[in-house]
Amino acid sequence: MRIGAHVRMDSDPIGYGEQLGADVVQLFVVDPQSWDKPVPHPATEQILASPIDVVVHSSYQINVASTNNRLRMPSRNAVALQAQAAADIGAFGLVVHGGHVRSDEEIEAGFVNWRKLFERQQDKGGFAVPILIENTAGGNHAMARHFDTIARLWDAVGEYGAGFCLDTCHAWAGGEDLVGVVERIRAITGRIDLVHLNSSRDAFDSGADRHANFASGTIDPELLAEVCRSADAPVVLETPAEGMAEDLAYLREHIG
Repeated sequence: MRIGAHVRMDSDPIGYGEQLGADVVQLFVVDPQSWDKPVPHPATEQILASPIDVVVHSSYQINVASTNNRLRMPSRNAVALQAQAAADIGAFGLVVHGGHVRSDEEIEAGFVNWRKLFERQQDKGGFAVPILIENTAGGNHAMARHFDTIARLWDAVGEYGAGFCLDTCHAWAGGEDLVGVVERIRAITGRIDLVHLNSSRDAFDSGADRHANFASGTIDPELLAEVCRSADAPVVLETPAEGMAEDLAYLREHIG
């Protein structure tokens, strides 16, 4: 099992990973709040030469489900560009949030828009790395907050080889029980490609996406360790930096 963390020092991801003793690091290839186009990573040679695995998280404003052309079209373009940038540094995938629409009436259109993302890229030869769709914490019109909606999303995109990233904080805050969560998701998607193992600052079903360290969060740390054991996938912690080393130490001690 490969365990690591999201890198907050994007200029030296491998150095930060080595400092933590990480097997895998997650990073951005652009400012996550921007529509910037990726440029070659200054540490590309070091990243490619390192035994530390790499996965890329897409920028936050991407919403390929949106029915607003002015958001959906640049989102599609950003996914393709960031997937190529991920491939250029040897990443095993690009994590993309499920996104949302504005009303219940638009939900079906959101699934169609996700399908079109893969259909149109397939005509261009496919994405440069697998797209790992991540479950999200909040929103009443989200594509990937509740598991019944994820099932509908997978009906639309599963045949295109979409991967899945399970975020424990998002599932908990989104109102999905973490007991048996791995089996429930696998029954829908057939796969878990990455786990974002995070505790939550907020209560179950709060809808709030606020990560916490294991010792201070509202999720039982042993339950988090069980998710890690069951998923049998690379694990990335996105918990606050001040307690990250302790979270990694806890995990390594409890997953044997």
